[in-house]
Amino acid sequence: MHRKLRLRKREDFNVVYRYGRSFANSQFVVYWRKRSKSTFRMGVSASSKLGGAVVRNRLRRMVKEIVRLNSTKLHEDMDLILIVRKPALSLPYKQMESSILHVLRKAGLLKGSVPSPSAVTSSAARGNRTGNRNGKQGK
Repeated sequence: MHRKLRLRKREDFNVVYRYGRSFANSQFVVYWRKRSKSTFRMGVSASSKLGGAVVRNRLRRMVKEIVRLNSTKLHEDMDLILIVRKPALSLPYKQMESSILHVLRKAGLLKGSVPSPSAVTSSAARGNRTGNRNGKQGK
């Protein structure tokens, strides 16, 4: 994935987390936010709870490659973050690809797909009006 198409700065991640929407399945969580630019940007997050650096980087590379190969199917005017969950560790490549495409389809991020209305939440609906990740309200 080209450097221009990656989310790399912490502030870019925070904007997507704070103002974006999310959807999840058992292996992945996707956060996304519309933007005015014509190309999409993507970031991948893998917690240290998943394993060492080798394991996390391998997962990140696999996720980026899956998205790169399916980039023509994605809407182009958004930032998205894919968070890898623990059950994704045991998935072979093809199942990981179908799981990523499933979560993107359910979120309405693939061309021709409609978001699932009950599963799509905004940060305001989650109670994060101040952007706190722990759900506490700011004063």
